[in-house]
Amino acid sequence: MAKKFTKEIETFIKDFVKDLRDDNVAIFAGAGMSKSCGYVDWKQLLVEIADELNLKISREHDLISLAQYHVNYKGSKQKLHETILNQFSEEIESGENHKIFARLPISTFWTTNYDSLIEKSLREEGKKVDVKKNCSNLNQNLSGSHATVFKMHGDSEDAANAILTKEQYEIYYSTHLPFITALKGDLVQKTFLFIGFSFEDPNLDYILSRVRHEQKDNLRSHYCTMRKINRADYEDGSEGGAEYEYIKRKQELQLQELKRYHIHALLIDDYTDITEILHQIENSYKAGTIFISGSAEEYGTITKDEAQGFIHKLSKSIIQSKYRIINGFGWGVGSAVINGALEAIYDKSSKYSESQLILRPFPQFETGRKTKQELWQEYREKMISLSGIALFVFGNKFTEGTKDIEIAGGVRKEFEIAKANGCHIIPIGMTGYMAEELWEELMINFQTYYPDNGNLKDEFQKLGDSNLSFDKIIEIVNKILKTLKK
Repeated sequence: MAKKFTKEIETFIKDFVKDLRDDNVAIFAGAGMSKSCGYVDWKQLLVEIADELNLKISREHDLISLAQYHVNYKGSKQKLHETILNQFSEEIESGENHKIFARLPISTFWTTNYDSLIEKSLREEGKKVDVKKNCSNLNQNLSGSHATVFKMHGDSEDAANAILTKEQYEIYYSTHLPFITALKGDLVQKTFLFIGFSFEDPNLDYILSRVRHEQKDNLRSHYCTMRKINRADYEDGSEGGAEYEYIKRKQELQLQELKRYHIHALLIDDYTDITEILHQIENSYKAGTIFISGSAEEYGTITKDEAQGFIHKLSKSIIQSKYRIINGFGWGVGSAVINGALEAIYDKSSKYSESQLILRPFPQFETGRKTKQELWQEYREKMISLSGIALFVFGNKFTEGTKDIEIAGGVRKEFEIAKANGCHIIPIGMTGYMAEELWEELMINFQTYYPDNGNLKDEFQKLGDSNLSFDKIIEIVNKILKTLKK
């Protein structure tokens, strides 16, 4: 059961998913996002630096000045560079938040972190990543990239040029003007989610203030995650209570300041809530993608033209309802899915987009040491993981080496994967074969599949009625989809 959040967070999730679908989203990751995976934050990074200066890191808040003090004291940045290199060169597993972001269609990432967790998680999802580590990278675009990662303070692999000291911050506007220009542009055009960020970075303050000055009343809304000040974190007694009230008041003032820049704080009780919010965003986004499973050598009591006409019309209506379709080009079904979707798209290209049709034809030859069946299983899992709804039609094939018809085991496999992934299952039982078998199974265990949508049982019951017209079946499917979308 998904956790219930405040109305403000629920509204954010809804609006953020809409921006995701319009490709208008960017992520800004701060040190907190990497710290949750095992890397150090700024204070931990500078423990030895403070100790060498006979200072206590627990009492230091201006960490940029602390770094500068060390450079002044030593006359060199070497120790700082070595500290960055040593702390962030260790390979660490990407966190769940990184993995969710990598699975979502987000093409723009900004970070002040020196580590490579963002680009690593994106590559693990098979995405091509354009990493901008310095100004010279900004005018060199990687062809065919799926995402761009802007590392505005540099990278641990190039620690000598990492931004850390007060002096570097003071001249950043001249040494890194292309980064400032690029970030200002993205802040105007995209909805940002700041995560793991304390808003104590002077570079970001400068950029936000410039955008606010230039855009005035036309500022785009952005969001950040922030843990609510909790009384339980402070000691009992008058001093603990006074400290709690002071920090709580300071947070309230910080939230008001963020609103000046149209940054709305999503107040959470615990940092684990961030992951739950991201999961709900992912699930909501995937709910707009329908995987259509099916194959057919024969179509029962109806003709091939009638069956493919039905699939064509069904796919067209799904696109017109502003869903995305993903399809593996199943034999006897895939071509009708594609034709129906494309007809809707090309009839009103200003309203519908080719991005609503995602095709994943199955590989036909073995690759490396994997058998074709192993490849197909991996392919199915990857394809279905992109969807939130799985729709099943027909599902039969020739028995190998004969002209005898058998139930399609591949469609059953796709059903099992979809069920394991938490997809909403919609078998159109009246098409027969595996779809009918799955429909019967669903109806027997309807409460298990739809514990929160018991009111839909009558509609699902109709999907098995072969006496209903195809137009009526499409109407019922659309009614089910509309209910599930609420």
